[in-house]
Amino acid sequence: MRKKIVAGNWKMNTTVAEGVELAKGIVAKVNEISKGVTLVVAPPFTHLASVAEVLKDSPVCLSAQNCADQPKGAFTGEVSAEMLKSVGCCYTILGHSERRQYYGETSAKLVKKIALALENGLKVIYCVGEKHEDRSMGNHFDVVSSQISEVLFDLTPEQMKHVVIAYEPVWAIGTGVTATSEQAQEIHAFIRETIAAHFGEKVAEDTTILYGGSCKPSNAKELFACPDIDGGLIGGASLKADDFIAIAQAW
Repeated sequence: MRKKIVAGNWKMNTTVAEGVELAKGIVAKVNEISKGVTLVVAPPFTHLASVAEVLKDSPVCLSAQNCADQPKGAFTGEVSAEMLKSVGCCYTILGHSERRQYYGETSAKLVKKIALALENGLKVIYCVGEKHEDRSMGNHFDVVSSQISEVLFDLTPEQMKHVVIAYEPVWAIGTGVTATSEQAQEIHAFIRETIAAHFGEKVAEDTTILYGGSCKPSNAKELFACPDIDGGLIGGASLKADDFIAIAQAW
């Protein structure tokens, strides 16, 4: 049975003190969700060690929001996969649309990042998704297919066990607009079919695929009821412990 995950991407929000309090709020309520659901929080780099202390005796997993495409060296401002592992990270988010859009991350760079993350024992939440113009022109399937094939198809089936895919319609991130459950299910099913065509049905059936576009307590239940949606990558709603837990309770 596929792992069900609700992951909170805090982005560039909260001070360290605020992040610690948010983490404490989540830990305090984690027993209110189904034991079959894994919670993941992804604070900014500056918060990781402090939040790791809050999470260490809880089932909540720690994630980074990114990692470097180099193992170490003279790369000022970068944070390596080895460093993330050393502070207690279990996951890292890679390929987020904001990294692609604002920082020019390419498929070639993401191949390197994923390889280093996996080598260092991190699980990867790999983001795919189309912009509004791609959706309007009917190119969304081609865009998502390319993002998967260019970055994941060199992995082995064994490595894919450590990869979670997050579908994030870029036109629905931070806009308040959400894909309908039908739209979300359609492309989640397409992602699973794309994985199956390359890696086989077993890998596809075992791959967790998250929805990542303005998921909130009011729509989580409908989205999570779709057969190919295995949870959510949550942005704004993850910044309030009650909302984040409410989304996880949608199961």
